[in-house]
Amino acid sequence: MTQVSPRLSPNSAPATEQRGDFLPDLCTVQAVFILVMGGELLALALVLADSGLRPFNWAALGNTSFMVQWIVLSSAALLCPLRPFLARRSLILAGIVSYSLVLGVTLVASVVGQRLIGGGELNWWDSATHLLLAAIFGGIVLRYFYIQQQLLSQEEAELRARIEALQARIRPHFLFNSMNSIVSLIGSDPDKAEHVVEDLADLFRASLAAPGLVPIAQELNLCRQYVEIEQLRLGQRLQVNWQLDLLPSSCTIPSLLLQPIIENAIYHGIQPRAEGGLVEISVVPDHNQLKITVRNPVSRGQATADRPGNRLAMENIRHRLAAYYGRHASLSAGAEGEVYTTEIRYPLNESE
Repeated sequence: MTQVSPRLSPNSAPATEQRGDFLPDLCTVQAVFILVMGGELLALALVLADSGLRPFNWAALGNTSFMVQWIVLSSAALLCPLRPFLARRSLILAGIVSYSLVLGVTLVASVVGQRLIGGGELNWWDSATHLLLAAIFGGIVLRYFYIQQQLLSQEEAELRARIEALQARIRPHFLFNSMNSIVSLIGSDPDKAEHVVEDLADLFRASLAAPGLVPIAQELNLCRQYVEIEQLRLGQRLQVNWQLDLLPSSCTIPSLLLQPIIENAIYHGIQPRAEGGLVEISVVPDHNQLKITVRNPVSRGQATADRPGNRLAMENIRHRLAAYYGRHASLSAGAEGEVYTTEIRYPLNESE
């Protein structure tokens, strides 16, 4: 049995508010497959222990498999809707309820099975044997699922805490430059200064918000606000070309994923150049994926490899993409001649 690495969803609560589920969702395809295979292996082991390998009793395997699968799948079907109830109870009470439910299903299945298969005769010693087996193997399986769920919850909490730390990194120089721009505008254009303060507040509000997926339109609007602030400082040196295709309203993006890429493009590609340059930002759908491309000129005399800030930002983005989309997302960045290109791809639907 393998454990799947956690991936964050847009509706995940912050780590400090994460609900401690007692058991994983036993109604998923993966969980049902594990339960069916485990039940079949148990049935095979019971038949081999009772009648041996030669001659193999196929009829006994069929009857045992029917009984075991009935118990396993019925228990899982009853535990699924009980997950919210168990999550709000103490571990001891949740364990007692789950264990008792499995034993109760076993007793009912044993009695009904003997009535159907045994010709109506009821042997309480057989029922006691079934209960004892269910007590042993059911306890082992419930313990396994409990430990697996606790490990997954812990990993997701640690991952979310790391993403919060990564998202909280905003370059101090941007704050200082923005404040200097605001100060210079207060005397000459107080209305524009007020507008810049509002844009800056939106940027920091987004950085302090809990990490999650946000509508792509919201992220693009935030990026436009950031570009407007930088254009006050750089003037005509900064030219931006937006290439945006019509996107579905359900399209989302990890919050503050695109803004640091644009910030890097301006900081490394435009600011060092006396003549400035053009930043191209493309956001288009491509074969059930969202393709985001940012291009900027490479500064003269500056080697691409000598960009520690850029490398840090790229690692930040790569970790966040992996957390939300796993292997379905990709990030590439590098210089081609005089142009530095950053490209991101991830599914248009977070669930894909």
